[in-house]
Amino acid sequence: MKYIILVPDGVADEPLEVLGGKTPLEAAHTPFMDALAAGGLSGMVRIIPPGMAPGSDVGNMSVMGYDATKGFSGRAPLEAANLGIILENNELAFRCNLVTIYDEAMIDYSAGHISIEDAAEIMQTISAQLSDDKVKFYTGKSYRHIAVVKTDDPAAFIHTRCTPPHDIMGRKVAPYLPQGPGADFLAGYARKAAGILKDHPVNKRRVQAGHESANSVWFWGQGGKPALETFAQRYGLTGSIISAVDLVNGIGRLVGLDIINVPGATGYYDTNYRGKADYGLASLATKDLVYIHVEATDEAGHNGDVKAKVEAVESFDRHIVGPVLDYVRSCKDARVLVTPDHPTPIAKRTHTSVPVPCVIYGKGIEHNGLDSYNEVSAARAGVIFDSGVTMVRRLLKA
Repeated sequence: MKYIILVPDGVADEPLEVLGGKTPLEAAHTPFMDALAAGGLSGMVRIIPPGMAPGSDVGNMSVMGYDATKGFSGRAPLEAANLGIILENNELAFRCNLVTIYDEAMIDYSAGHISIEDAAEIMQTISAQLSDDKVKFYTGKSYRHIAVVKTDDPAAFIHTRCTPPHDIMGRKVAPYLPQGPGADFLAGYARKAAGILKDHPVNKRRVQAGHESANSVWFWGQGGKPALETFAQRYGLTGSIISAVDLVNGIGRLVGLDIINVPGATGYYDTNYRGKADYGLASLATKDLVYIHVEATDEAGHNGDVKAKVEAVESFDRHIVGPVLDYVRSCKDARVLVTPDHPTPIAKRTHTSVPVPCVIYGKGIEHNGLDSYNEVSAARAGVIFDSGVTMVRRLLKA
């Protein structure tokens, strides 16, 4: 049996007046996801465990079939793993966003979705000037980077309260700055970084070109070395993962999935949708499972961009779900699961914890009477899976 897990990140949403009271999933033309629902098992799944923040870290772990209440230490260590950073027991990884702050407000959590090239040049300068025996800075992709803190008291930094920058778009940052044991330490490095970024050549070029300036860094998502059993140990299967996001690939590395790099996969609206499908399906010649993640739907939600989210949903359906559906039908010994890792409602511009629609289709999967894939249709079946682990076990059940 071959298994395909498709994750349109943050695609679940709420009814919008501009869409006539429909969600982006309802408004979008999605014939292939609807076909999955018409022939498969559809309903709602409670992806985010009770009491946990609805991040893509917890969400993607859940969709991979892992209980995030066990072995999860924080978001940043997962991203660090994809950069090849091996944390020691006295080290913690922090996510280090390049952000845009003006008039003491969070203008953009991604510094205008800064390019990989511009970000790398900036982070090279920050690392050269700020890395020392206590903190080391590592370059990730676009606005997403890592800072590793070495400390004799990791527990203190674990309890420092840090807020994701995408949760405070347009708000004054003062109430959301790090608070607690490590706050002053982190604030010192943030001030130094702001001084470097103020006159950085990359930012001067960006401003001249009409782009946002990456004028600050933002620390959050900290954690120590995670402990997760491999996917092969847990489920007895081999697999691969396709994503343009270090966080998702980092989880994959930690659980022993092969990372497939797809040319043109950007983690944004212009990603190579069809390439992800083609590379993913090709990997099934030697693997049991492939996990294909698309970030564009989530970014549109954070940006509050209705048009972009509908277009991203339709691109995902046409260029990824379509070819996958053809494969499953022709293979006749395969199954596919479609589910987001959490909602990212346009109106809220951040993640929420409510259940999301899912569908499993393929060999041996019974149809339960739904005919379309969206929040409203799935709600008619109710919550059919109480966790991501339960959902994945159903997908893999013989």
